[in-house]
This record gives sequence, C-alpha cells and structure tokens, in this order.
Amino acid sequence: MKVLVTGGAGFVGSHVSEYYAQKGDSVTVFDNLSRARLLGYDAARASSNWNYLKRYDNIELILGDICQAEMIKDAAQDADAIIHTAAQTAVTTSLADPRTDFEVNAVGTFNVLEAARLSKSRPCVVFCSTNKVYGDNVNKIPVRDSGKSYEFADDGFRKGIPETFSIDLCEHTPYGASKLAGDIYVQDYAQRNEIDAAVFRMSCIYGTRQFGVEDQGWVAWFVIATLLGKPITIFGDGKQARDVLYVSDLVGVYDAFIQRRDRIHHGVYNVGGGQANKMSLLELLEMLQDATGKMSSVSFDHWRPSDQKVYISDISKAARELDWRPNVGPKEGVLKLAEWVEENKRLFA
Repeated sequence: MKVLVTGGAGFVGSHVSEYYAQKGDSVTVFDNLSRARLLGYDAARASSNWNYLKRYDNIELILGDICQAEMIKDAAQDADAIIHTAAQTAVTTSLADPRTDFEVNAVGTFNVLEAARLSKSRPCVVFCSTNKVYGDNVNKIPVRDSGKSYEFADDGFRKGIPETFSIDLCEHTPYGASKLAGDIYVQDYAQRNEIDAAVFRMSCIYGTRQFGVEDQGWVAWFVIATLLGKPITIFGDGKQARDVLYVSDLVGVYDAFIQRRDRIHHGVYNVGGGQANKMSLLELLEMLQDATGKMSSVSFDHWRPSDQKVYISDISKAARELDWRPNVGPKEGVLKLAEWVEENKRLFA
C-alpha cells in the first residue's frame, strides 16, 4: 500500500508514518514544518520527528504545504490512503491569528479532498477532526464534582458524547469552527461518493514524540514540566476531565477503517479513551508524583474560552463498526511518555 501522511512530521503523523513503514508499506510524509512558528517550538523540536523518520528507507519526506493545491495534488497521485493529520492545532493560536487557522484547517483540508478526488488511484481519506466541533454545547450538560474531577451528571451521557451530539447554536472558537468546516467537507465528499473517508473526532491524544506546550497537548506538557522542574499554570480549577488515548491506539483505529474501506465507505467516529480512561488535570499531577517523585509548582488562572469541564467520547460506534477499543491505559501510557521525555531531555533545554 502507498500511504500519504499530511503533517507526517507532527506528533500523530509521525506515529502513523512509522506504523505503515514498519508494516512494509510505502509512505510519503508531506509536511511544511510550521510548528516552530505556530506553536513556539524551537528549530530542534520542530524538525525532530522529521529527522527521526529518516531512519526508514520506505519513507519519502516532502517539504510541502497543504495550502498549495498543486503540491498536495502531485503528492496524492498514486496514494492508496491519505491520513490527513496536518492542521493548526491550538485554540489560543486560532484566536490570535484566525486567518492562518482557517487557511490551514479549512482551505488546506479542501485541497486534500480535491487531491484525493482527482487522484487516479482513488485513495481513501482519514481526517483528524476534534471534539471541539461540539463547541460550548458540551458545557450545557450538567456536571457534578466527584472530588478531584468533574463528571457528567446526566445519565444520558454515561458513555460520553455521541456522534449525534449537536454542533449548532454555540460558541466554537476559530479553531473549532475551522476544524468543523473541514469535518463537514470530508463528510460531504464521502456522502456524494467522491471518495471513501472517515472523520475521527479526537479527544485528548498523548504519547511519545509529543512536544506538548501550555496551549496544546496538556498531558505531554504536564509530563515535560514535571520532569524538567518547570512551573505549570492550570486554567480553571484542574478538575476538568478528559478521556485520554495513547497514540498507538489512535493509529489502530485509523487502520481499522482503512482495512474495512471496501465495506465501510464513510463514517464519523468519536475517538478517545472512553469512560474507562477518564482523567482530570489534578489526577494526572498525582499520577506523575507517584511515578516520578516530582511535583511542579502549580498556579491557577481563569478558564480559557470554550474550555469544557468534562469531555468523554462515546466510543461505542467505533467499537461496533471497526472492532476497535483502547489497549493502553493511562498509567502505562503516561509512564511510556515520561520515559521518552527523560531520554530526550536535550530537546527541551
């Protein structure tokens, strides 16, 4: 199989690329290495995964931009599958620079879809969407304080947020709006049989080779800050809870769709750790202290725009249709991430 991974030098993209390379497939990584500019990475971190992937002879690295339609069209000409991970990923960046956010997440996704539609090989498309498409509607669900975390108080959401949850009449932030635009475009192309495609509305994904910062990738950021003795600011009270999913499990659900594309031509899936892998910010700090014996200096600030007190994915549709479920629990996953940070401290100096 020939696999094209947009944003292939990013956190999720690099794991997707490595997975298919290790399977013996031909992989094309398409990335413009814009993380240093968008997220404030230094040059070493921005290019770290790009350089890591050079160890594989069956990975071709293309320095390209999804906002350049002809470039992505050329890269997709003979692909069997496109995993579209390239994105502007931070809510705060979208508020500061909404034009770039829209161009990357909405226009860039349109360019990927057109490249797939025009490709002679008719590749299937996996789109990395986000739980932010549900916007502030999630905060309209009553919650209760269970001590160290919030949880949904409405038993109708005991499994989490389903794919049918409303996306309308609420605040989204520019990031949520731009990702929703891409999400709906992917659905439209698939419904009209222009392509086979699946939308994965992701919760909190974490794992090795993730350079979390305060604005994006909170699990990785807490691990990095704890091990390097950096202060942590919690926006809110720290009881906000998420269903965390280790990155190898995310790659697994992508591949589950690709392997079933002849039977399942399109779908929308909420994907995260589910209720069994729910964790609050305070609970992660406790877990890190138990695992490492270290504790950062923690301060608290105001809630950020559209932050959700609780977000748990109802993953029953992905389990039912794709025969998928998470394998790596939070304690195991966080320990793997902590070990990677310890081994690569030079990248965080």
